[in-house]
Amino acid sequence: MASGGGNYRNGTHRNSLKGTTTTATDRERGCSTSVNSNPSKPALKSKSLSWVGVSSGLRKSSTGSLGGGTAKDDAAVPGRVRVAVRLRPCNAEESVADADFADCVELQPELKRLKLRKNNWDTDTYEFDEVLTEFASQKRVYEVVAKPVVESVLDGYNGTVMAYGQTGTGKTYTLGRLGEEDMTDRGIMVRAMEDILADVSSESDSVSVSYLQLYMESLQDLLDPTNDNISIVEDPKSGDVSLPGATLVEIRDHQSFLELLRLGEAHRYAANTRLNTESSRSHALLMVHVKRSVKGREPAHSSENGNSTNMAKSLRPPLVRKGKLVVVDLAGSERIDKSGSEGHTLEEAKSVNLSLSALGKCINALAENSAHVPVRDSKLTRLLRDSFGGSARTSLVITIGPSPRHRGETASTIMFGQRAMKVENMLKLKEEFDYKSLARRLDIQLDKLIMEHERKQKAFEDEIERITTDVQNQISEAERNYALAMEKERLKYQKDYMESIKKLEEKWMMNQQKQGGERKEQMVSTTEEVAEGKKLLSKETSLRKAAEEEVNNLKSQLAQLKVSEALANSEILKLRKMLKDEAHQKEKLEGEISMLQTQLLKLSFEADESRRRLDRDVPGKVPGGLDSLISQVRPHLKDSENGEKASIAKLFEQVGLQKILSLLEAEDADVRIHAVKVLANLAAEETNQQKIVEAGGLTSLLMLLGSSVDETIHRVAAGAIANLAMNETNQELIMSQEGISLLSMTAANAEDPQTLRMVAGAIANLCGNGKLLDLFDFYLQQSSYLLAWLSL
Repeated sequence: MASGGGNYRNGTHRNSLKGTTTTATDRERGCSTSVNSNPSKPALKSKSLSWVGVSSGLRKSSTGSLGGGTAKDDAAVPGRVRVAVRLRPCNAEESVADADFADCVELQPELKRLKLRKNNWDTDTYEFDEVLTEFASQKRVYEVVAKPVVESVLDGYNGTVMAYGQTGTGKTYTLGRLGEEDMTDRGIMVRAMEDILADVSSESDSVSVSYLQLYMESLQDLLDPTNDNISIVEDPKSGDVSLPGATLVEIRDHQSFLELLRLGEAHRYAANTRLNTESSRSHALLMVHVKRSVKGREPAHSSENGNSTNMAKSLRPPLVRKGKLVVVDLAGSERIDKSGSEGHTLEEAKSVNLSLSALGKCINALAENSAHVPVRDSKLTRLLRDSFGGSARTSLVITIGPSPRHRGETASTIMFGQRAMKVENMLKLKEEFDYKSLARRLDIQLDKLIMEHERKQKAFEDEIERITTDVQNQISEAERNYALAMEKERLKYQKDYMESIKKLEEKWMMNQQKQGGERKEQMVSTTEEVAEGKKLLSKETSLRKAAEEEVNNLKSQLAQLKVSEALANSEILKLRKMLKDEAHQKEKLEGEISMLQTQLLKLSFEADESRRRLDRDVPGKVPGGLDSLISQVRPHLKDSENGEKASIAKLFEQVGLQKILSLLEAEDADVRIHAVKVLANLAAEETNQQKIVEAGGLTSLLMLLGSSVDETIHRVAAGAIANLAMNETNQELIMSQEGISLLSMTAANAEDPQTLRMVAGAIANLCGNGKLLDLFDFYLQQSSYLLAWLSL
C-alpha cells in the first residue's frame, strides 16, 4: 500500500525547502520545526498551529471511543460505521509544485469538521466522527480509530478497521507500519495485536492470524504464496464469510506476529507510479481470530445440591467468545492520467478501481436503505459483507492529501466517508459453548479413570494371586503335617505292637515256667497265635505296600489315559473329517449316478426312436430267409446308429463298463432297460465286444433273458446278444451257456414281433458257425413257435 508523502513508508517526512525534518516522535509530542514558505498562507498555517493545542487538549480528555457525535448519538445508533479523516502532510514535491496555492482542505479538529475549498471564496463543510490533522501521532490515530474496535473484539464481537483514500495518502503507513526503527511509528495492526496479546490468557485463550491480499480479483495467501486462489465460503443460514483454504497461524508472542507481517509485506504486489514510488496494487486483509473463555458465569438453573452442582460443573461446557478483527488496507484509487500507469500496471489499476467502485456502490445502497445491495459484484464486497450492513463494529479512516492538484480525488474520498457514516450495523455477540474443549477435558478424565481402573484391577489381580499362593502353601504345609502325623502314628502303633509282642512273649515264658508241661500245648497255641499275628502284620504291610504301588500305578494309568483321551479326541476329529469327506464323496457319487441315469435315459430314448424309425423303414413283408432279413436290417441299423456312436463312446469313456454292467442289476426296471440299451449299442462295435465279454456282459445279458419278464428287456438283450454272436468265440460261449435255449424260450413267450425279429437275428448269427449247427437244430426243434414264425 502506498504510504503518505514520498518517504512516509520509512516513518519520516522531509521538507525539501528548509532542510528540516519532522519525525513521528515530534508529531506525537505535538510540535514541529517545519515552517511554511508560502507567504500567501500565513493565516491558515497559524490557525492550524493553534488547532494543535486544542486538539492536544482534546486528546488528553479522550475516552478511547471514536469521537464522532454526542453521547446521545452514540446511544441512539450503537452500530453505525465510525469514520475518521486523516490529513497527510505536504511532501517535498507538493511543497514546490503548490507553493503559490493554498491547501484544498482546512481542518477544524475541535469541531470535528473539514472544509473543502471549491475556490478562493467558497468552501464545503463536512462533519466526521474524528478529524486528525497532519500532526496527529500514530498512537492518537490508534486510540480514536481502532482501540474501541479492538476492545469490542475482545468482548466477543466482530470488528473491522479499514483505510480508504487516494494512492500515496498514507493508508499503509496508518495501518501496517511496523515501527522497527522508531516504536512511535507503529501502525494500527501492530498496536492492536499488542493490546490483544496483553489482554488474553495463554492458557485458556487463543489468537490466530491470516494475512491475505486481493490481487486482480484473485484472493491470495501472503503467508503461503503458492496458495493463490482461495475460495470464499458463505454460510447460507448466518451469512458469515469464511476462508477455509487460508493459512491460519496461532500467535503466542508479539515477535512472531511481526515476523508474519514482514513475510506478508514481502509478498505484496507494489509498483512505481508518478503518485507513489511504492504504490500497492492489491488490497491487504489481516484477519485476527480471538477465542476467549468466559469465567465466573453460572447458568440460571444451577442446583442447590452440592453433589449435583459439582457434577453439573464437570459436565458443563465452557463458555467462549469468538471475535474476529479484520484490518483492511485498501489499494489507493488513482486516475490513469495522473499515475501514468501503462501495460500490466494499467491492468492492475483498472482492477483496483473496479473493486473500489463496487465497494462504493454497496455503501451507497446501504446508506440509501436500498432493497438490493450488490455485494456479489466483487470479491472485495463479499469479504466486507459483515463490515458494512452486517454484525461487525466498523471504523473507517479516510486519508487525504492537502494538494489542490488532487482536489477531485480528495472530494471523492470525503464523499465516500460521508456515505459510509450513514451505514448502520447490527452488532452481534459471538458467544457459544466450547463443546470441543469439554470433549477434550472429558477425554482426559476418562483416560485418568481408565488408568485408575487398570491400576486397581492389577492390584486386585495381584492380591488374588498372592492369596492363591498363600492358600496353596498352606495346603502343602497341611499335607506335609498330615503325612508326618500319619508316620508318627504308624511308628507309635508299631512300637506298641512290638511292646505287646514282647510282653506276651515274656508272659508266655513265665506261664511256661509256672505251668510246665501242662501248658505246653497252650504255649504252642500261643506261639501259633504270635506267628499268626506276625504273619498278619507282614501281610498287612505287604498289602499296604501293594496299595501304595497300586495308587502309583493308577496315577500313571490316569496320566496315560489322559494322553490316550487327547489322542482319541484327535483321532475322533480326524474320523469326523473323514466321515464328512466320505459323505461329500457319497453325495458326489450320487450326483454322478443321477447324471448317468439321466444320460442313460436319454440314450435309451434315442435308441428307441432310432429303432422305431428302422421298423418303419423295413418293408411289411419279411423275406423268407434269415440271411436276407439280416442283410436288410444291418444297413438301416448302421445308418440310424451313426449319430449315436459319438455319444455312446463318450459315455463309455466317462463312466466305464463296470458301472454300466452294475446298472443291469438295478431295482428300477427303467434303469435296467436303459443299461441294456447302452450295452447293445456298445456291442455294435467290434472293438467293444471283447471288453464286454471279458467283463461278464454276455453272462449278464443271458441271465436277464432267463430272469426278467419285461419284454422290452428281452428285445434289447436279444439285440445285444445278436451283436455279440457275430464273433465265433462269443458264439461258442453263448452255446455253452445255453443261450440257444434261452433265446428259444424268449421267442416262445414273445408277443411283440420286434422281439421275435431280434431273437431271429441272434439265432441267424449263431447259424454262421458250422460246429454249432447240430446243437442249433436241436434247440430249433424245441421251439415250434419259432419254426412256424420263420416259415412265415
